[in-house]
Amino acid sequence: MTETCARIVEFSTDFLPEEDRIAYWREHYGHVMLRVDLEPAKDLAFQACMTSLSLPGLQLVEGSSSPARISRTGIYLADGNDDAVLAINRRGVASVRSGGREQILQEQEAILMMGNEPTSFHRTSPGHSYTLRVPRAMLRSIVADADDAAMRLIPRNRSALGLLSRYAGWLLQVGASLDPELSSLSVRHIQDLLALTLGAANDFKEVARTRGLRAARLKLAKAYIVEHSERRDISVGSVAAHLCVTPRYLQRLFEEDGTTFSEFLVMQRLAQAHRRLCEPDSTHAAISTIAYDVGFGDLSYFNRRFRRLYGLTPREVRGDRV
Repeated sequence: MTETCARIVEFSTDFLPEEDRIAYWREHYGHVMLRVDLEPAKDLAFQACMTSLSLPGLQLVEGSSSPARISRTGIYLADGNDDAVLAINRRGVASVRSGGREQILQEQEAILMMGNEPTSFHRTSPGHSYTLRVPRAMLRSIVADADDAAMRLIPRNRSALGLLSRYAGWLLQVGASLDPELSSLSVRHIQDLLALTLGAANDFKEVARTRGLRAARLKLAKAYIVEHSERRDISVGSVAAHLCVTPRYLQRLFEEDGTTFSEFLVMQRLAQAHRRLCEPDSTHAAISTIAYDVGFGDLSYFNRRFRRLYGLTPREVRGDRV
């Protein structure tokens, strides 16, 4: 188990002897962090992998496991915690029971549960999910009827749910590197998307759409570009299609951010080229090869933009002898 200053905790049974896995999960993850119990499937080796990020007003958990039942009853309910918990089922099928009701979660569906209700989350096959925990009082301030939304199946085709799932995944990846201001902003964006997913209160709808929805789409677009910037076929059209928006809508998001899609893409490619040039083994690669590898198709354009940004030519950055 490792922990960072951003309160990211990672856990995997792969590093534990098989006979110790269940007890360790119950004590360090179930009892301390999640306040739940675990009943793994009999006659199967228990396997689990979890990553959690804790921020003020938000806890995100990404988890995968072998068949098991996770329940919050008895002594755990006595802690008085009534946080709202949204479970997004990414893979596999799960049966959820809470408040006298039961729902079957298929892939990419979600459900809202309340922490003060006896609850069980049962997987009969291996699965993967995201879990978002927020204060119940906060949820009631932004959702039209938070209590009524509990245990109502949220279908996979709800666009806000898809964005929420992607944004949660992005935040789990970069949360350790965000400063406090960006962390707080990201929490607000998650709350906005959560409200849109569950049904935002009338006086909060416009705020959620303009602040959370647009910000989430822009962040996800940037993350996609950073990951795929070396691809020659990346374009505003392909990224817009990935986010299920129009190219013009995506262009406007970048313009409102003070840049353009093309400029953001070029800057990512230049930064990648600069990193490559600073590596000790880069002397064995031609400048043109590095430029093409990071996505540029025109060497003269690459050289011109590189010098304008860094004040040095690529060869000078690498320390080539003239």
